[in-house]
Amino acid sequence: MVTEPVRAEALRLAGAGELPAYVYDLPALRAHAARVRAATAGTAELYYAVKANPAAEILRALDPYVDGFEVASGGELAHVREAVPGRPVAFSGPGKTDAELDLALAPPVHRLHVESPGELARLIARDIPADVLLRANPELPGEDTRQAAASPFGMDEDGLAACLPLLAGAPHVRVRGLHTHLTWAQHDAAALAALARRVTDWALPWLGAHLPGLDHPELDLGGGMGVDYRAPDQVFDWRAYAAALPATGARLRIEPGRSLTAYHGWYVTDVLDVKRNHGRDYAVLRGGTHHLRTPVARGHDQPFTVVPRTLTGPALTGPALTGPATLVGQLCTPRDVLARDVPVPGLRPGDLVVFELAGAYAWSLSHHNFLMHPRPRFRYLD
Repeated sequence: MVTEPVRAEALRLAGAGELPAYVYDLPALRAHAARVRAATAGTAELYYAVKANPAAEILRALDPYVDGFEVASGGELAHVREAVPGRPVAFSGPGKTDAELDLALAPPVHRLHVESPGELARLIARDIPADVLLRANPELPGEDTRQAAASPFGMDEDGLAACLPLLAGAPHVRVRGLHTHLTWAQHDAAALAALARRVTDWALPWLGAHLPGLDHPELDLGGGMGVDYRAPDQVFDWRAYAAALPATGARLRIEPGRSLTAYHGWYVTDVLDVKRNHGRDYAVLRGGTHHLRTPVARGHDQPFTVVPRTLTGPALTGPALTGPATLVGQLCTPRDVLARDVPVPGLRPGDLVVFELAGAYAWSLSHHNFLMHPRPRFRYLD
């Protein structure tokens, strides 16, 4: 849905010749984050996964409503420390360099998520106190964990077991619990909570057996709360999820990213040309997937709203489309597709196309420099 403030800003940007542009509604983002915080309060700590959208304005808007931030690189860590200084940070990621470990230890991050016995050995060798979670990748029963199990993330039970003798000789590395992230894009709150229960049913006995002196263990359940690009008005049911989380006595933590910020960002552009080619209609838009790679990366049509404009001039008087069309960008690749065979009756050159759900894994995910087109502008409504 395109809100009135976003529509007005889109028209202003178009009139000023400042398209393409990203527009973010910060009051709406804060209101959404406050609802998520209220739903999860007392059940799970809330960390924001910075990779979803690392813009400093977004981080500062979310800051009052989250317990901390999850980062996956030294660059993200340095950026978070500058944008929201002093806030708790959890550092994840399967390929931490020595420089990144050093950055995480000085000053120490709140939690460092250890991905492998080798990474743990490099951490121990630094002889600097650290609070860590071991990232576990157990092969739990059920099809929904197989994608995670067949990935490089975290450790299976053999990898976890290999960490134990290393930890026995390294009291300065303090294990606080386990981190898991076993699913992605789960729209069903009850199903995601059920997976959390399966994780805790495995994790707590494992911790009790192998780290028996651990008081108040922490279980980081990751993210995975889905955003449905086919139904942009549907929002993950946070209350149902929190209500179904297991009450175990452990400190639970979740790391949503997309499900916090996706709804409050829009990619605004205009139609440069309409054409018919081999029986298919196309609308060629300014910009493209080098700005908004989300639909290509996830294999969907990006939802959008058309904002008609009445303009004159030789380049803006082409025929209006009457049926479905494929919305493409300016790139010299057939993969530069934002939406395929979608109904756009009346669409003509000069009209605006406002893509929704563009607040996460959008600009930061895209291949900005391909063909060296201008970068979009960024507007943060407040």
